[in-house]
This record gives sequence, C-alpha cells and structure tokens, in this order.
Amino acid sequence: MTIEHDIAFFERVPTLAELGRAALRILAIGCESRLVHAGEALFHAGDTADSAYVVQEGSFRLETEGDSGMREVIARPGSILGELAMITPTTRLATAIALEPSTVIRISRGLFLKMLEGYPETALRLRDAIAARTDQWVREMESVKAVLVEKKGK
Repeated sequence: MTIEHDIAFFERVPTLAELGRAALRILAIGCESRLVHAGEALFHAGDTADSAYVVQEGSFRLETEGDSGMREVIARPGSILGELAMITPTTRLATAIALEPSTVIRISRGLFLKMLEGYPETALRLRDAIAARTDQWVREMESVKAVLVEKKGK
C-alpha cells in the first residue's frame, strides 16, 4: 500500500479522521502493516498494550469474559483495537482472534505521541473528540441505568 492510500484509509476511521491530513501522513509513514491468519490471535486479554491496531481488511472476534459470562464483538475494517493504548499504558481488555485472513495497521504509542507533539492543534481536536464521545457514553449508561432501575421497581 502507498502512503497516500494509508492516509485515505485513516481519513475514513472516525477517531483518526479528527487528526487532519498532515498528522495522518506522519502516522502513515511510521506505522506498520501486519497480516494475521484466520484463527490467529492478534493479542490476548491481559497483555500489555503499547499500540493500537486498525483493521484494514478482514475481521476479528473480540472475546472478553466477565461476571455475566463470555462476550463477543466483531471488529471489521475501520475499527480501532486498543485505541487507548495510543496515549497511555494499559492492558488488553479482550482477546482478538482473526476470523479470516486479515490485515491490521499497528500504530505504536511512541509514534502517536510524537505526532501529537508535532501537531498540538491535533492534540486539542483529539481531546475534544474524546470528551464528546465520553459524554455520549455517560448519557447512554445513564439511560440504561434508568431502564434497569425502572424494571427493578416493578
């Protein structure tokens, strides 16, 4: 893939689209692509996370186990796996298994933070986008809580 192709792809990924073309060029130059075979794990729950992966082709099953049992989510092209790992040390919350031959683009924390240092206006846009998304999640959780409280009261 060419750098221009990677930039165009990144522009279609919601979180990355916030960064702007110049910042995306830095990411496209410094990131690495990886082929993951069907049935292969990209990472496991509990692993240390030092990068995010953007699904470019194929799909992944994300598996988490919690108090309510096993949960599965399917990640398709344009999904970012481990987004938080681009900005802070964290561990993987799920195991990602390729459902078919898949390609991911790895964006390391080091690369992402250096890009933000070079583009402070990008860092502000990203902060605003994360804040807006967090606010939306909180509102969604409050509405779910209200429904659960209402059902419990009946």
